Amino acid sequence: MKRLYRSRSDRKIAGICGGLGQYLDADPTVVRLITIVLGLVTGVLPFVIGYLIAWWIVPDEPS
Repeated sequence: MKRLYRSRSDRKIAGICGGLGQYLDADPTVVRLITIVLGLVTGVLPFVIGYLIAWWIVPDEPS
């Protein structure tokens, strides 16, 4: 069973996009670009709030 974790090895800020890339079997760079575009389209403040909530809720990848 797949679980979503924050990536320990592929992180830029919190590892959210790296973890999503691993979970979706996608390149984390593509996930980061999509995240940036969605953040700009929907507004920066809701994006930042959502990212901070994800940082708080999604657990770190087990070692």
